[in-house]
Amino acid sequence: MSFNNFELSPEVVRGTQAMGFTEPTPIQLRAFPIILSGKDLIGTAQTGTGKTAAFALPILTLLAKHGAFRCLVLEPTRELAAQVETAFRDYGRFTDLRATSFTAASGTENSAKT
Repeated sequence: MSFNNFELSPEVVRGTQAMGFTEPTPIQLRAFPIILSGKDLIGTAQTGTGKTAAFALPILTLLAKHGAFRCLVLEPTRELAAQVETAFRDYGRFTDLRATSFTAASGTENSAKT
């Protein structure tokens, strides 16, 4: 099955293909329809199975369709926040959408104490 089989925007599919992905993974196959229909989803899968794309691709598609729609993704670490931001930028490279990340802790000293 192809990314084109879902209601993902052509720009998002193009960004995904530019990254070398041609077929959705099992978690993506299950997540896309649920997220695109506007429902909440909690999903788990092993590392490297495409979890970020499972939520990023439909979110980018929805963001492009709805002018006032915004998205906040919370991640437990700076590293994951940076990875998700990069993924959103890569998948959305052919859209006019923007992504940024913010971190709460100001340094490793504070992070190590909490």
